Amino acid sequence: MSDLPQTTAAPVVVPKTSRWKMFLRSDIVWSYRHSPITIVASIVALLLVLMAIFAPWLAPYNPFNPATLNLMDGFTPPNSTSFAGNYFALGSDSQGRDVLSTIMYGLRVSLFVGLMATLFAMVLGVSLGLVAGYVGGALDAVIMRIADVQLSFPAILIALLIFGIARGIIPPNQQEGAAVWVLIIAIGLANWAQFARTVRGATMVERQKDYVAAARILGVNPFIVLLRHVLPNVTGPVLVIGTIGLALAIIEEATLSFLGVGVPPTQPSLGTLIRIGQQFLFSGEWWILLFPAITLVLLALSVNLLGDWLRDALNPKLR
Repeated sequence: MSDLPQTTAAPVVVPKTSRWKMFLRSDIVWSYRHSPITIVASIVALLLVLMAIFAPWLAPYNPFNPATLNLMDGFTPPNSTSFAGNYFALGSDSQGRDVLSTIMYGLRVSLFVGLMATLFAMVLGVSLGLVAGYVGGALDAVIMRIADVQLSFPAILIALLIFGIARGIIPPNQQEGAAVWVLIIAIGLANWAQFARTVRGATMVERQKDYVAAARILGVNPFIVLLRHVLPNVTGPVLVIGTIGLALAIIEEATLSFLGVGVPPTQPSLGTLIRIGQQFLFSGEWWILLFPAITLVLLALSVNLLGDWLRDALNPKLR
């Protein structure tokens, strides 16, 4: 009796799911796709950011080049042609500058200051929060008491104080060139405490877990423990605070510029444009104030809505 041929079963090939497909199936993408308000806010924010980035190519005019300005173009209403024959979709100001172009260039300054100030506050606050939560003791008490004192004052007053001290230290001939960076430092120092308090609380929870204890037993450097193990587990709240803090930083920059202590007139932001426009509001030239103000509201509101969505999407209790 001959032996029957034996057949071996072919191995089952399990298709590998790419990271992109896994990302598309994640909870955060599902939350984004089912939130129409978030989609609209992201589109508005993206359009404003693109307008700021490509302002030199998209702006109809260069509003800050004195050679291209014509006083005959001044106070041209929206959707009108000036006496000099130039068309202005959103009108022009007292110096004949195109309002649409000034908004695009003003967005660049507002976004740059807001983003850099938020990054500075995030780096400072996260670093101090990690150290305070991990080390504890007297160092934790000192850092948190400083944060408590700072949080008892409005951020705009702290920024004004820091900005005034810096202006007194910097020589007068260098103040205009350093105004943007002084503003970034002032706003950043006024907003680091929120990051520090949040990260400190999350770090105190993480340091009690087994993986941190195992790293300590193995003799891993505390800096490596904080950087590789603790920091990745506290980034969720930091991203939420950073997104909302970006909107607050943009508003604080606009407030300081509106008060006349922000960026110089040669680099006007949305706050500077609003300050200029309010001088002509009651004389009938309403568009000089209205359109920069609407742009600022749309920018801050869209970023705030994205921050609210990110907070809900990263909250496991709401899934």
